[in-house]
Amino acid sequence: MNEGLKYIEKDPMENMPKLLKWAEKIVTRENHKRYLQSFKEIAEDPDSNWYKLIERYFSELSPSTRKKFMINYMINSGVVGIPIQDKMEKKYDCNVPWAILMDPTSACNLKCTGCWAAEYEKTDSLSIETLDRIIREGKEIGIYMYIFSGGEPLVRKDDLIKLAEKHNDCSFLSFTNATLVDEEFAKKLGELGNFGLAISVEGFEKETDMRRGDGTYNKVIEAMKLLKKEGVVFGFSTCYHKYNTDAVGSEEYLDFLIEQGCMFGWYFTYIPIGKDAVTDLIATPEQRKFMYQQVRNFRKEKPIFVLDFWNDGEYVNGCIAGGKNYLHINSNGDVEPCAFIHYSNVNIKEVSLIEALQSPLFRQYKENQPFNENHLRPCPLLDNPEKLRDMVKKSGAYSTQPIDREEVEDLTAKTEEVSKKWAKTADELWEESQEEKSKKEASCSASE
Repeated sequence: MNEGLKYIEKDPMENMPKLLKWAEKIVTRENHKRYLQSFKEIAEDPDSNWYKLIERYFSELSPSTRKKFMINYMINSGVVGIPIQDKMEKKYDCNVPWAILMDPTSACNLKCTGCWAAEYEKTDSLSIETLDRIIREGKEIGIYMYIFSGGEPLVRKDDLIKLAEKHNDCSFLSFTNATLVDEEFAKKLGELGNFGLAISVEGFEKETDMRRGDGTYNKVIEAMKLLKKEGVVFGFSTCYHKYNTDAVGSEEYLDFLIEQGCMFGWYFTYIPIGKDAVTDLIATPEQRKFMYQQVRNFRKEKPIFVLDFWNDGEYVNGCIAGGKNYLHINSNGDVEPCAFIHYSNVNIKEVSLIEALQSPLFRQYKENQPFNENHLRPCPLLDNPEKLRDMVKKSGAYSTQPIDREEVEDLTAKTEEVSKKWAKTADELWEESQEEKSKKEASCSASE
């Protein structure tokens, strides 16, 4: 890979097809072969948005970031890691995820409306020794992707840097409000190469400051300037809700963030966590449909990789939580199936990672996924609340919210009505999607 990168960087876009031809010799899984074929087609089309994204990769990112993205993310986390995960899943009879999301701390310098972590204690933290153990145990079962959330993870940025340095073969990403990013930190990330940021932003200044406090937006934009200067890989993390969907789903918004240096964008829809959660923020079915359509348009037209945590369920066979593709470990050590599902049977301070994956609630996820044949209704909370109620009861899981221990009946009651409304829209979209898929498959078969 090192030799390949040295060669390709002499003339990146000219040499890209040659590197991809070489890559064919090391790719073994069928789905990886399909991805590789897609890359080959992209490399031959200089007018495509994906070609332009690859150009951005070579022109905007630091040499260390380019190298670590290729080796740590593409090779270790993908080509090498996934077959190991498959093997371990069979060996231990449990889900083994592609990524682990964990909270170094519950402390935060902001107090955002509707935060998923608002009901956690603000004094909880995972020691650097515990974080290191999780990563070491994760690598043993093929996991090379680690994501930090919180709280605000960068409250402990020195510890996170140490972990990224020690585990130089892994990829790290931190969700962050970005207000603690300074020149020194940005420079360090550019040198490291294996640590990126997903920056929380809720739209333009009006929408962002509405949820995150006055002045937050300007600090976010300043942080992006520092990160772009140092060639750090970063993107945006946007929660769309009833009052900002038009703004964050607009071309103007996406074009602006691309200009700031975002290489990817992650959309989440608002989830009412906690007894005092603001249910009025829940997006309407019409707004969720709008985001479904916009994200797919963006992927066809814009030089940035965008994802929608819920609406992209059709590409990953529904819900990805419960260890299927990822899990969440909060700052107290409770191992949860998802960052939005605050129930657990075990604490990572008392069990190994494999034991956590074998816990009752995680077994319930494995037995019940996908939660709906319509993968545009993937979530056991937002789209199939009866499923979450049943799994929590059968597993005997406890609430992990010490400030506000919310019974699962109370939580799911908030999403019952919206799930029924979304079901009608989602079923229409799913039928259209499946018809389109059938047409493409028929066309491919005919051409062959």
